[in-house]
Amino acid sequence: MLTATLVVALRNPIHSALSLLVMFFHVAGLYVTLHAEFLAAIQIIVYAGAILVLYLFVVMLLNIKREEQFNKQGVVAMFLGFVLLAETVLLGISRGFLIASPHAPLPVQAGASVGNTESIGELLYSTYLFPFEIASLILLVAMVGAVILTKKGIMEPKS
Repeated sequence: MLTATLVVALRNPIHSALSLLVMFFHVAGLYVTLHAEFLAAIQIIVYAGAILVLYLFVVMLLNIKREEQFNKQGVVAMFLGFVLLAETVLLGISRGFLIASPHAPLPVQAGASVGNTESIGELLYSTYLFPFEIASLILLVAMVGAVILTKKGIMEPKS
């Protein structure tokens, strides 16, 4: 939570992006503690690798030289933060996360267990095959469109 706060609070955009990197690794660590190693690896590869590089590219491309002051956002942010904290505590109490529940945990059933990666792959290529293919086609069209727009800008003669 500290690194998420630093992403917003730091004035230097590069330091903010580095705090975001640390936060991505913390989220990957949470996935590992939940025994979702595949999601942890995807978190590091996609978010810490690709998305953060995109953020840094945009920050470097913008070349921000002056600081912009946002005067009245601190009060609103603190109010919304307290509201979110209160909602989280109330949800935790109502679900029994913050107060000990009298129910015993369910016993783990013995037997052949399927790994996390195997179950995700099985669902992805059986139940969700059509949405997966549609998403890949949409990404392909976006990539081809970006290449065409870039080439069109390069190929135009200068006046």
